[in-house]
Amino acid sequence: MTTLNRVLVTGATGFVGRALAQKLAGDGKSHVVAVGRRTGNVELGTTFAGEYHVVSQIDGDTDWKVPLRGCDTVVHLAARVHVLRETAMDPRGVFRRTNTDGTRRLAEQAARAGVRRFVFVSTIGVCGAESTLGQPIGPDSLVLPQDLYSESKAEAEEAVRTSCIGTGMNWSIVRPTMVYGRGAPGNFAELLRVLARRIPLPLASIRNRRSFVAIDNLVDLLAVAIFHSAAAGRILTVSDGEDLSTPDLLNRTACAMGLRGARLFPAPPTALAMMLQLAGRARMAQRLLGSLEVDIRSTHEVLGWRPPISVDEALRRAVA
Repeated sequence: MTTLNRVLVTGATGFVGRALAQKLAGDGKSHVVAVGRRTGNVELGTTFAGEYHVVSQIDGDTDWKVPLRGCDTVVHLAARVHVLRETAMDPRGVFRRTNTDGTRRLAEQAARAGVRRFVFVSTIGVCGAESTLGQPIGPDSLVLPQDLYSESKAEAEEAVRTSCIGTGMNWSIVRPTMVYGRGAPGNFAELLRVLARRIPLPLASIRNRRSFVAIDNLVDLLAVAIFHSAAAGRILTVSDGEDLSTPDLLNRTACAMGLRGARLFPAPPTALAMMLQLAGRARMAQRLLGSLEVDIRSTHEVLGWRPPISVDEALRRAVA
């Protein structure tokens, strides 16, 4: 009888965690130990055959001993992400408590529990919010976080690496760009609402290049990183392998929705940037007008991995 690899997945009721837990539970190679903050309906589906544990608070004092028992691998997804309306008195401290201290605590306890691989899902944002057009961000790019979330993730990456020193546990760090798919929260959900309402947008003249990653492609890479020996000690950048301008993204998403493209009209990008900044929407200006290209060649070379689904297929699944 084959012994299944016991994989602890944190954030298992989140957008990415739920998809990963369901994939691993159905692949025949893994016994999933899912961890989430919610009690009752776990939202992992009626066919989910793994374990589920509730961990209500993630910080430097969280006790992971019970869910870690007997685990071979940890995939750490749980995090405090970008907050649209920040109410914390000390935002940096709150991000660090969950994302940095919480990750360090889990990694240290995982090493003591005999875990062999710790896969940490970080963000491409640790290397900045923009790239120079034609100069994509790769695994060796300089770490220059531009916001508190990315700063806490960069610190967490270092905590993971340090926690593995002198132990039998190795690490893999995955840096995804913006993740989209069916049920995706945040910016992608807002994009779908705007397109569905047929709102005219002054974005036809934008000539940027941005990388995205479909949920199916990200989850596929994470499943590879769990088992592939060459993933040990590697930073893995991930995207769909096809970069889009903002007008491309809007038009192709609209077509996936069964529309005749997005309703776009031209406007000077510099004027748009100024208007958004004056309105206090500098981050929106960056995402709509700026470039953020990700180089995934090393991920392919090291793991032999390619995104299994195309952008257009991913968009069709996202809006289905």
